[in-house]
Amino acid sequence: MYDIKWIRENAEIFDRGRARRGLEPISTQLLAFDDARRAAIGALQRAQERRNSASKEIGAAMKAGDAAKAEALKAEVATIKENWPALEESERYAIAELDNALAAIPNTPLDEVPDGADENDNVEVARWGEPRVFDFTPKEHFEIGEGLGLMDFETAAKISGARFVVNKGGLARLERALAQFMLDLHTNEHGYMEVSPPLLVRDDAMFGTAQLPKFREDQFLATNELFVSEAFNQAVDEFDKGTLPEDRDVQTRTGQLMQGKNYWLIPTAEVPLTNLVRESILDEAQLPMRMTAGTYCFRAEAGAAGKDTRGMIRQHQFYKVELVSITMPEDSLEEHERMTACAEKVLQLLELPYRKVVLCTGDMGFASQKTYDLEVWLPGQGRYREISSCSVCGDFQARRMNARYRSSGSKGKNKGIGFVHTLNGSGVAVGRAMVAVLENYQQADGSVDVPRVLRPYMGGLTRIPS
Repeated sequence: MYDIKWIRENAEIFDRGRARRGLEPISTQLLAFDDARRAAIGALQRAQERRNSASKEIGAAMKAGDAAKAEALKAEVATIKENWPALEESERYAIAELDNALAAIPNTPLDEVPDGADENDNVEVARWGEPRVFDFTPKEHFEIGEGLGLMDFETAAKISGARFVVNKGGLARLERALAQFMLDLHTNEHGYMEVSPPLLVRDDAMFGTAQLPKFREDQFLATNELFVSEAFNQAVDEFDKGTLPEDRDVQTRTGQLMQGKNYWLIPTAEVPLTNLVRESILDEAQLPMRMTAGTYCFRAEAGAAGKDTRGMIRQHQFYKVELVSITMPEDSLEEHERMTACAEKVLQLLELPYRKVVLCTGDMGFASQKTYDLEVWLPGQGRYREISSCSVCGDFQARRMNARYRSSGSKGKNKGIGFVHTLNGSGVAVGRAMVAVLENYQQADGSVDVPRVLRPYMGGLTRIPS
């Protein structure tokens, strides 16, 4: 989220950054919103100052015996009080108008990010491993899993609908083994602290990492009916008493009262992990903070109609090991390279061929300044598919969360305070890692070899089925 003061001082740079994302310039509109906000705040402040001043003048006039002046001043104060609700509403509206506009603006790409329109303009920067040469036609993961009788999409659809799967036996264990292996690697060798976070978060947490408001349709909302009922009854009560705000009907007021009471299923552990530092001032000595979590994640895949309808590539529920770093501003780009290397190590130890690409301006995420994608080779599809995405966000999320740091050399309560930088990455997506293992380690008889690094997590099992 942007600081409007920075936009005012750097309007041309701001609009140029938007142009690189293929977006129209809006600095003029934003500054007009800010002018309206300033005017509304100023009008309310002047009214308050005049009310206070007039109240004092009333006492002086009465003391001097000037009844006419006292009555005139009382009338002026009464008028100010009468106009006060309208002034407050104007201030609220102007502030909300600017805040809502700023909340919908994506982060500005770093200068080094390549320009482009979509994924076709991403730039490959590295490649690791050689794809295996098969002496038979390799199958896709769902063909392998269903052939083993251990991957069941039909039963999952009966239970939950499309884009769910039931994994059984060796495949369920393989999924667990992958997650444990990744968490052990990141905690024991890469210095990340393991965290077990909530899977349900509130509006503010989703706003802080920029899933809300723009990507609301991609999220799963889990609202308690009791909360809705309480909010609705309160709105009806206000309507009956005539205290309902003039610009609200019962339905709108119910929604307003529900703010802060909604729960969202996390789309990634980035949300709770990053929000661990919200509304905090960290000492510089605490940074960098490096955290990892293995969690189920939930996405509506609202824009994925017709894409990857078979298999585990694009599911509503999936397991992922997430990496999050909180750093000083000057350290975030170096941390980005480090985080990406940690994700790469997972694929290297699994001996899965992959390539590393830097996303172009038209394909990068809303909150990102720069993103590396790791794409693993899937022989069943005959192409590379994303398995990890590592992004540096600068202070974009920190501003939304009010997450700050205090420099170690600063003195005084507010000196040397700035916004931290945040980073997040998949370390890696467990479901997609299982897809890659199945396809890269498949055998002609339909069985699957277990990667060497996973065998200790599989009780020494070397092949599925055993």
